[in-house]
Amino acid sequence: MPPKKKRPVLHAATVLALLAGSAYLTVELRKDEEAKAPKVQAVTDTPGGLHSSTGQESSGKQKWERLKNPERSVLRTDGGKVLATFTDGARTATLTGPSRTFTEPANTKSRVVTNDWVRLMPEIWREGAEKEKWFKDWYKEFSGSEEDDIFAMAFQYVEGAPVKKDDEGIAYAGDANFGPLNPDGSAGNDLRLEQSDFFDYLGIPYTFRNGTTLQPEKVRARSMDCSGFIRTVFGYRARYPLMATDGAGDGLPRTANGMARGKVGTDVIELKGVGAADRPKSIDVVQPGDLVFFKLDARTKQRLDHVGIFLGHDADGHKIFVSSREEVNGPTIGDKGGTSRLDGNGYYASTLRSAKRL
Repeated sequence: MPPKKKRPVLHAATVLALLAGSAYLTVELRKDEEAKAPKVQAVTDTPGGLHSSTGQESSGKQKWERLKNPERSVLRTDGGKVLATFTDGARTATLTGPSRTFTEPANTKSRVVTNDWVRLMPEIWREGAEKEKWFKDWYKEFSGSEEDDIFAMAFQYVEGAPVKKDDEGIAYAGDANFGPLNPDGSAGNDLRLEQSDFFDYLGIPYTFRNGTTLQPEKVRARSMDCSGFIRTVFGYRARYPLMATDGAGDGLPRTANGMARGKVGTDVIELKGVGAADRPKSIDVVQPGDLVFFKLDARTKQRLDHVGIFLGHDADGHKIFVSSREEVNGPTIGDKGGTSRLDGNGYYASTLRSAKRL
């Protein structure tokens, strides 16, 4: 073999030998890789023993169990570690995979460290679906996969996120705004206009499954309000069916109120009402990837008016969610206008009213 082709092979062997013999070099290489990763998302660790290269547990048996409230199927290792959770009536699945740390340095010191990967299954889960071919094929493909999931997609719109373009040159990801400035608004009082949807962000017309075509408004380019953010991530990116409005049809409705009160998904915290007395007594049932709904503005009367995605716990043990907000002008886990926590008695914690698993 010519010398040109030998050197890379020798170099790889040398690197492997050094990695095996030097913990210091391993740490330094990891630091180097993290430095190259986007600031809004970095893979910082891989838990040992959970996954082999095929995406399955490397040793031991797996077992299924059924749990209630909500009705769901949980896949565990023989030792009891959770590998995945699938909820009846929902397409959202939570899989255990490589640990990631999500941060948003521009707006908060919070760090969400998680090994949960949230994905949409091609069909709605029901008891016994683990025996069906569609599920076996899907799980084989995505168990252990590091392909972009709901969380990775969500963080592709926070402040500082780099622009990503598809083959047609359409910028489908990158730092998003909440909406254009409201000529009649002010700081803390409708500063920015709502009603910016995913097609406004993209700047392209979009035809929905019922045949309705909606046109983007130029003033709303690169913008998405709170429900528009959910529709961008779950709908346009992850391919959950979308409704044009909150009206007739099937799919994810347009507004936070429509999503909370609609038929899609499974309620994990049932909506009792919108008053202060209707705040859930417990939120322990909420799972990463769930939609969380809030009542922020008395002017919207009985309508819920804000929605976000629950991420899990941050490094300080607080329950954190991500949503698009006018105070930060876009998707955030930040503190401006209210800390993005579901626990405690802060602004968002006290206005939480329900949660749903799509």
